[in-house]
Amino acid sequence: MSRINECFKQLESQGRKALIPYVTAGDPDPKVTVPLMHALVDSGADILELGIPFSDPMADGPTIQLACERALLHGTRLLDVLDMVAEFRQKDSTTPVVLMGYLNPIEIMGYATFAEKASAAGVDGVLTVDLPPEEAGEFNVLMKQAGIDVIYLLAPTTEEDRIQQVCAAGSGYVYYVSVKGVTGSSELNVAEVAEKLDVIRKYTDMPVGVGFGIRDDNSARAVSEVADGVIVGSVLVNKIAELAGSQDQIPEAVAAITASMRQAMDK
Repeated sequence: MSRINECFKQLESQGRKALIPYVTAGDPDPKVTVPLMHALVDSGADILELGIPFSDPMADGPTIQLACERALLHGTRLLDVLDMVAEFRQKDSTTPVVLMGYLNPIEIMGYATFAEKASAAGVDGVLTVDLPPEEAGEFNVLMKQAGIDVIYLLAPTTEEDRIQQVCAAGSGYVYYVSVKGVTGSSELNVAEVAEKLDVIRKYTDMPVGVGFGIRDDNSARAVSEVADGVIVGSVLVNKIAELAGSQDQIPEAVAAITASMRQAMDK
């Protein structure tokens, strides 16, 4: 059983939901990322989503676009991100790590090479925003052979036949984008999210994580009541940006946000 499946199974047995924070690798400096990952786990994170910096993050709003720019200023490459996961694994062999980003850096490295290096580093899942299932045949095969889950996005506008197709192609968990727009935009409507999750669950037994629009304890708690996982990114990345000039404060300050969300979700 994969680390992702084991994590959700254990949480289900406890009657709890997954807290899944997202941060961009290398933001604001590569040396901050691994300590931040450990701090997030210590604060109650169950799965970590680690963004691969990219020059044109088209699904992301200004917050994560700027995070990518800060990371790229230090030359953070996909190989560096894999090295960060490997370093994280020296102390943490259980927390699932999902790489999230865009196809271009993986394609340049080569699917087979990426699969081999990601598996060796301890990556558990990969979500490539701009790789749809119908174009991912070779990619999916190689990831499966490497024991890496391929996670796909679903949106409020996704039709049922498409939901069925995407769920059949993916593994690990489904990432449901709760709002129409880029990361950091719009207010989420939890009742609408719940209705869509009912539709998604007609076509898969995989856990469903909900992201985009989760800004605070109240929204995290509300989403945890209908979803299997709560994915939070922009509010954490904003805090990182705020403390870019005081990097030693970042792990504790960001982890304080997730700790508060964890407490709210567990009430």
